[in-house]
Amino acid sequence: MNPVAWTLNGLMTSQFGDIKSDVEIRGTSVPVQDYLRDYFGFRHDFLGVVAIIVVGFTIAFVLVFAISIKIFNFQRR
Repeated sequence: MNPVAWTLNGLMTSQFGDIKSDVEIRGTSVPVQDYLRDYFGFRHDFLGVVAIIVVGFTIAFVLVFAISIKIFNFQRR
């Protein structure tokens, strides 16, 4: 559950996941969509779940921050 990995998954999939044209990688010609799925495991039909998880991470971090500011008091008197 790495937020950076999910963010990269969303960015790469949303930008390049629906491209069906071929790209030459290491001497072989494969479609960009297949390369992302085979090499990275990024699937374009999984994009909605990725978006929900990224928004969930954002909400979790906001809640942890708000609770931490409320509970922790570092002032000494």
